[in-house]
Amino acid sequence: MVRGLGELLITTGLAVLLFVVYEVYVTDLVSMRKQDDADAELNARWDATPDVIAADPRRPVRTDLVPGQAFAKLYIPALGSDYQFAVVEGTTPADLEIGPGHYRATAGPGEKGNFAIAGHRVGKGAPFNDLDLLQSCDAVVVENESAWFVYRVLPMEREEANWAQDKGSDPRCLGVQPLDRSHGAAYADTPGQEIVRPEQAEVIDPVPNYGGELPEDRLASLMTMTTCHPKFSDRQRLIVHAVLTRSYPKRSGFLPGELAER
Repeated sequence: MVRGLGELLITTGLAVLLFVVYEVYVTDLVSMRKQDDADAELNARWDATPDVIAADPRRPVRTDLVPGQAFAKLYIPALGSDYQFAVVEGTTPADLEIGPGHYRATAGPGEKGNFAIAGHRVGKGAPFNDLDLLQSCDAVVVENESAWFVYRVLPMEREEANWAQDKGSDPRCLGVQPLDRSHGAAYADTPGQEIVRPEQAEVIDPVPNYGGELPEDRLASLMTMTTCHPKFSDRQRLIVHAVLTRSYPKRSGFLPGELAER
């Protein structure tokens, strides 16, 4: 009986090990190919529409986004100079196997409201594996067909009380402060990072965690990134909120200086 139990435990352990290898490594390879295809298709589409390049970044070009199709690129310099992912429309399992996915009911890049995207943290390309490492004022750069948009991570809850003294002189923090000071009390519950339950969808509302509505002229231009927490679990969600601080029209040969930050 003891021998049989030992064999069962060994078999179970091997099965778990094979599942982990598949989930972490095999799905990464599959997603990498899908991400490369999506990125190449996006580049080809942008190359075919050069007239969009001169668009005003304050009036982002909106097209009918196709579910599962890439429409933007995401860069997070603090996570490495090679950190780049094509962002697809939609957050279905099939969409997120390709790369970060845009919550379809949320704002687009550069728009008022909340541009929200989801991504895997382990396996399937794991674009948000190190999302927890982001600090306040770190740049999150989004490129679409017409412009570059620079978002910066909002103050962490523990930083808000002494923000001006501690971070006010940091040039990277220009345009970043606790949102309730610049946009009113409705934004009092929008820190740079939070951990929530999976059902707390209010984190991707136009005003996160508010539960009400504001007129467009009172909305901040935000970006929210969501992923599972902790790693290897979907018990909670890790949320990172950032605010738009700058935008640039696209032009030949130009790259935002923020991409070189570390």
